[in-house]
This record gives sequence, structure tokens and C-alpha cells, in this order.
Amino acid sequence: MDYGYFTMPLHPPGSNITETLDEDLEQIVVLDNLGFREAWIGEHFTSSWENIPAPDLLIAKAIPLIKNIILGIGVSCMPNHNPFVLAHRIAMLDHLAHGRFYWGVGAGSFPGDFKVFGINPKTGEQRVLTHDAIDLILKLWEDPQPGLYENKYWRFSVPEPQNDVGLKLHLKPYQKPHPPIAVAGISESSGTLMIAGERNWIPMSINLVAKQILRSHWKAVEEGAQKAGMIADRSKWRVARDVYVAETTEQARREAIEGTLGRDFKEYFFRLVPKIRGSLDIFKTDTSISDSDVTLDYMIDNMWIVGSPDDVARKIRELYEYLGGFGVLLVMGHEWRPRDKWVRSMTLLTREVMPKLKDLG
Repeated sequence: MDYGYFTMPLHPPGSNITETLDEDLEQIVVLDNLGFREAWIGEHFTSSWENIPAPDLLIAKAIPLIKNIILGIGVSCMPNHNPFVLAHRIAMLDHLAHGRFYWGVGAGSFPGDFKVFGINPKTGEQRVLTHDAIDLILKLWEDPQPGLYENKYWRFSVPEPQNDVGLKLHLKPYQKPHPPIAVAGISESSGTLMIAGERNWIPMSINLVAKQILRSHWKAVEEGAQKAGMIADRSKWRVARDVYVAETTEQARREAIEGTLGRDFKEYFFRLVPKIRGSLDIFKTDTSISDSDVTLDYMIDNMWIVGSPDDVARKIRELYEYLGGFGVLLVMGHEWRPRDKWVRSMTLLTREVMPKLKDLG
């Protein structure tokens, strides 16, 4: 089992965007120096908390600042983009990264973003649009045929090539046939993750779902792989969790609840999730409990991985064994202030926690 990073990011409304972008980059540099394997950056247009609408630009700036970490978009929300333009941006980014790049794709879930682009999520059209856009981009990379491409949301033409002067659709990714593709799942028995299994893509499970939903995610991946006559590879599976380590569990719990992690859930996720999903059920290991029972203490006891190095190692091992194994633990990004406590937490994770888990995998 390896470890990586996933940031949405998370900054309170009104934050200085210049400063938060610099801070997000600084976190990636710190994690690269600590030996993290990969770092994923989210995309949102209408969330001031998750204030990066162009993760490809942040990745482009990060590339010369790091030495080893693999950078990924997590994810390009396909209904937000014209496939012709996105195909070129992703291919160019892959070249800038010299192939040290993953491409995450998804349908998105933000009501505001859907409103901007005229998507009615109740119809499920965002999922159909996503599948069509991905297939079209792969076709443009592999064998672009001249002609008109259009649907309700986009319209573009691939011109006939003029090879005598090099006028043609020419840009393909650095990695062949394309960068590794990842998809993120939220819902129980996620249909999106079934497609990941069917196409041998990287399945990613979000940090906001309880462990029994995580288990259903892998079953969906396996079902998709079986449909395609393949065996799903657990080493591809990324599982995201909120992780915080301190010298003692008492200290870690106090700093998590009173600090950035507690703030982000209390002021953001506990308010946002019911607006999107109607309740806090995705956090519940027992759906019979009420939303009022989902407190910060409940999150520490049931969702977050918080504690001393020994306790965090034990909790990660228990999660790994409960799920039957996974390839990469993605540690969630937050604003993490004071910064030195976060650096201490990640240092303890890499130097004291992960060595205890070398036998996993």
C-alpha cells in the first residue's frame, strides 16, 4: 500500500485566492519531499470553499517545483468542458509533465456548476454527457476523423488535414495511448466505478463516505471488470480519508476538532452534503442514527483517521483489512493552520506510521 494526497482544496469563503493557491502549491512541495507518491487537485467553478476552477494550470505551475510526485486532476468535470478544447489541454499538460500525470474524469456534482452549464442533474444527463465526452476525446487522440461533432451541449468540426503545410488535428498525449484515467465514486454501488472496472481505469473513493459504502465501491469495480472478462486489480484502487497524526491520540483529537479539520466539516461539509443529498447519510456507519448524531466526535470515531502514530497505523490497517485491500491511501488536503502542526502530522505519517504498514499490499 502506498500513500498520496487529494485536495479539493478547502479554503473559507473570502480567502485571498493568490495566497491560497500559493499555499496549495507549498503543500504539494512538502509532500513531494516527504515521499508521497501522487497528488490530485479538484475542479469546481461555483464553490468558494473549493476555489480552483483550473487544476491543469496549478499542475503546470507545480511541475518544475517537484521531483517525484505524480500529479493528477481529480477530476475534470466533463459537462463543464468542450471535448475538443479539453483534449488539447490534457494532452499538452501530459507533455509538460513528461508523463508524470494522471487524468481524473467525472460528471461533477455541484448544483451551481450544473446551473452554469445548463445541466439538469435529475435527468441523469450529466452521466451520459460525461461518457460521450470521454469517448470522443479518446477518439480525437487515437484517430481523429474529419467532420462535424455535435450534441445539445457542444459543436465543433475536425477539419480535413492539409499535410503539405501541416494543418491538421495533431496533438496527442505524451503517454501512449493516453494518460492513466481515473474516476471517482460517491454513491453506494457506484455505477461510475463499475465503468472503472469495465475499462480498467483507476477507481477512486471519496473521503466523505462511510466504510460500508467503500466496500460496495469495490464490488462495483469487480462487477465491471467481470463484464469485460477481466479481474479487477486492487492495487489501482485509491481510497481517500481525512488523516491527522500527533504524538498522542488525545492531542490529535483535540487539534483535529478545534482546528482546521473540525472547522471544515462543521462550517462546510455538514451544511453542503444535506443540500446535495438531502441528509448526512453518507457519513453514517449506521443509517438509523439521526443527522444530529453526526458530530465531530462521531467523525473521529467512525470516519477520520486521527490519533498517535500507533493508533493511526492500527486504524489504517483495520480499514485495509475491512475492505480487503487497496493500493493507495489518499490523505485529504485542508488549509491546515498552523502549518507546522500539519507538517509534523505528515512527517509522523511517513516516518512512523507507514513503516508499520509495509506488509500491506
